[in-house]
Amino acid sequence: MIRWGIIGTGGIAAAFARDLRVVDDAEVVAVGSRSDESAAAFADRLDVPRAYGSYEKLVDDPDVDVVYVATPQTAHAANVRLALEAGKPVLCEKPFTVNAAEARDVAELARERGLFLMEAMWTRFLPHFRRIGELLRAGALGEIITVVADHGQAIPADPGHRLQRPDLAGGALLDLGIYPVSLTSYVLGRPDGVSAAGTLSAGGVDAQTSAVLTYASGAHAVVTTTLRTRTANRAVITGTEARIEIDDVWYAPTSFSLIRPDGQVAERFERPRAGGGLRHQAVEVGRLLREGATQSDVMPLDETVAIMETLDEIRRQVGLRFPAE
Repeated sequence: MIRWGIIGTGGIAAAFARDLRVVDDAEVVAVGSRSDESAAAFADRLDVPRAYGSYEKLVDDPDVDVVYVATPQTAHAANVRLALEAGKPVLCEKPFTVNAAEARDVAELARERGLFLMEAMWTRFLPHFRRIGELLRAGALGEIITVVADHGQAIPADPGHRLQRPDLAGGALLDLGIYPVSLTSYVLGRPDGVSAAGTLSAGGVDAQTSAVLTYASGAHAVVTTTLRTRTANRAVITGTEARIEIDDVWYAPTSFSLIRPDGQVAERFERPRAGGGLRHQAVEVGRLLREGATQSDVMPLDETVAIMETLDEIRRQVGLRFPAE
């Protein structure tokens, strides 16, 4: 049994705790918050045995095998460091950190301590994504020519909303755009060139950002993200021999089609869903911890850092900076 401790009591923390209920060999044993009241309310609502009014108490609990960091991204680096310094393996929500410098810092600490650390890019561990990975490795698409992906949500314009707040590193790119950028990294690797454009909100976060990522192979990726409206949330990976069209919502549990250039559907992938999809990354973490691994070959630390570097460059080009930087 892998015993999880959760840092944070927001929506994603609750979703993760609920998903662990359908994992046979994992359980949430403790939650940590900045206040006793918030921790106790979370624990009562989700049947978590222990509630701590500080993150320090959570990471010091000897019965916690691994820590899931689910706080706003401005706190990720500090929370990950706290857990690692307490000797705990960590799964940290995406975006992994606010910038690449923070990502490199905590990745190096994990390596120094010989501890497991992984970005919680849950999409990579979903059944449809696993199958897409198999097709890519088998060369079923031929040479990859383009990746096109978007992620848009209608986020309230309320300046108090966390995605509208610069002090919480809000905006479309880090919270939503991380998905298409990570997809592109998975398929094509680190880009050789980045060309980005963005529209900043009155509050100083990016309301909409798009980027073209280019590669020495000649491949292009087009990624776009917005806070202003719900987009199609589709993704297409196109090669010389076939293309993969991932259905709405492409980054969550869904289906896809493998389509030949003549329009023939060569494969249709559909799978019944269990839970909300977050359980798959927890299962992977459990497997890796039992094997004594310190990182995942599906979401390795070097790639996480490279993704943050790409996001840094996109932010530089659109003029998006946060108060703490």
